[in-house]
Amino acid sequence: MERLSQRRTDPVTGERYHTTFRPAPTPEIQARLRQNPKDEEENIKKRLDIYYSNVKALEDFYQDAFYVNADQDPYVIFEFIESCIIKPLPCK
Repeated sequence: MERLSQRRTDPVTGERYHTTFRPAPTPEIQARLRQNPKDEEENIKKRLDIYYSNVKALEDFYQDAFYVNADQDPYVIFEFIESCIIKPLPCK
């Protein structure tokens, strides 16, 4: 929620900022930042509710899908995905 709800865009330059992780460099830029309506907490909660109501059906449909831990170095993630495509692990 924090990551999505604190995103902002500068309407002049199109540059994207985050109020915590990448704040605007000057008060002038900070004053003109705008939040996309999709990033308001209420709308994020609605999207998450829809996601969680559909996730089981998606898991059932994509039974052959593999889990990717994306909380790693991008090169490690790429290597893992590539290995799953080239030499898939045997089915359970």
